[in-house]
Amino acid sequence: MRHIIIVDYDPLWKQQFEQEAHALRPIFGTQLVALHHIGSTAIPNMPAKPIIDIMPVVKDISQVDSLNPQFITLGYDPMGELGLVGRRYFRKGGDEHRTHHVHVFAVGNPEVEKHILFRDYLIQHPDDATTYAAIKRQAAQDNPHNIEGYMDQKHDLIQHIMAKASAWHRHK
Repeated sequence: MRHIIIVDYDPLWKQQFEQEAHALRPIFGTQLVALHHIGSTAIPNMPAKPIIDIMPVVKDISQVDSLNPQFITLGYDPMGELGLVGRRYFRKGGDEHRTHHVHVFAVGNPEVEKHILFRDYLIQHPDDATTYAAIKRQAAQDNPHNIEGYMDQKHDLIQHIMAKASAWHRHK
């Protein structure tokens, strides 16, 4: 059973992203368009589950399944779409020692912009980042072994922040 723990921001998360990105880029070869650090570990001073979220953007999502053996070699578990059509998801470290999540999307998938916008908005809006950090901590405390409950508790605030982020993006 996975234990949900939120820890204070660690400046080493950026370096851990870079190290893993260096290992992942060759797997994708010419399919890779971009590779982003997303999620709370990509937001300075944001407390987070200590799991690095990486978002490769590729030309053709249907080609990613053929890369599963290379991901397995790096210690990842290929999880397919795992409930999100158009994504390929990989996790590293199993349930108890999870270190990385890789969320692969094709160019043009709206999830790409959504993840980047959420990250960038919270970097630029520390008051909303503080509010989000507080709900994350509370959700982890309330749901220490229930990832669905943790996600559900954050859902409404995430939707509110996304609406603000979209308006901010339109008026930049």
